Amino acid sequence: MECPGRILVVSADIGAGHDAAAAELARRLRGRGFLVDRMNLLEILPRPAHRAIREAYRGVLRWLPWGYELLFVLTRRSRLSVSVLRMLLRPVRRRMRRSIPPDTRAVVTTYPFANQLLGPLRRQGRLAVPVITYVTDFVVHPTWLSPGVDVYCAIRHAETEPADGIDVTVVQPLVSRAFAVPAATDRRRARRRFGLPPDDRLALIVAGAWGTGDVERTVAEIRATGCVRPVVVCGRNAELHQRLRAHHEHVFGWVDDMPTLMRAVDVVVENAGGLTCQEALACGVPVVTYRPLPGHGRANASILARSGLTRWVSGPDQLGSVLAALVGDGRPGDRPRRVDGRTPHTVDAGGERADPAHLVAEAASRAGSAGVDERNRRALVDSVGDAVAVVAALLQSTGGLR
Repeated sequence: MECPGRILVVSADIGAGHDAAAAELARRLRGRGFLVDRMNLLEILPRPAHRAIREAYRGVLRWLPWGYELLFVLTRRSRLSVSVLRMLLRPVRRRMRRSIPPDTRAVVTTYPFANQLLGPLRRQGRLAVPVITYVTDFVVHPTWLSPGVDVYCAIRHAETEPADGIDVTVVQPLVSRAFAVPAATDRRRARRRFGLPPDDRLALIVAGAWGTGDVERTVAEIRATGCVRPVVVCGRNAELHQRLRAHHEHVFGWVDDMPTLMRAVDVVVENAGGLTCQEALACGVPVVTYRPLPGHGRANASILARSGLTRWVSGPDQLGSVLAALVGDGRPGDRPRRVDGRTPHTVDAGGERADPAHLVAEAASRAGSAGVDERNRRALVDSVGDAVAVVAALLQSTGGLR
């Protein structure tokens, strides 16, 4: 079988959601015969900036959540702030362009800052293949939007900020099909797999790959309701894992088999509206948003609640009644109940054409290679020639040329 071409998927190791979406897309595209390269955008930046950006983001979420909320709101309301971000990234464009293999047929992003590099390259004719972005949140924040991006893929119920010339296509969430296929493991066996009590009503508490947010208070308040027992996933937050294990049962660090764990519980409690929330919805497990993270967490929570996909509980006084309504009698083998009667958020909604991999594959099949667009080659050469002439004139006037 002839290879249909190469596709570059650009993500960033900020949390796990962006990388997980990129990995799932890469898996689907490879299944269609494409060569797929993965790129971590932060590795394109100067070396000290990679760790600094990641740790600064983590630190602000942990120690200055109000600061992150303020930054999120300001960048949401002002297009100037996104223009400044694009300007700050401008020195890296050349390195980004050199990092794209010449036989690439399409570039896909799952991290917003990548659009601020690739969009201008595409618009200027320095990148001839389509740039497609998959938005990992339910809110299409302005930091995702950049002139030059061809298509924005957003999941159902996502909300886009008003902007001119934005082509948004509704697609399935990039969630592993393991969360949506009929369970090969029933609830009792799933509970045995993780050492969970067979007959109790269980609430799975998740806080992303970094274990970020007011997790300890959430665990205590859920336990205090008396209607469910908490099961906690701390991700890669080793300190949180150690603290919680000292006082609570059923506390896990990083879990590789989340589909089975989700099938073992009656309800999922989350705080970000990101990947794990989408996985739970695909699994058909009721989802409660509680103490959401600032910025994107609260924005996602609002959209999810208005869409009837989750319940946003605003305080501990409401927590017990909502959890009790969702878990029902909690008998093993029962499916958790939805209280709104709406259609679940499934991975298969929309069929083949709603698969982001299908959209990317179609775009790649129509594209050439990642060289300079022939329509803009002459204009680009003329611009470079003009720039060289200007620099030469300036050097001559200052005695730089003899």
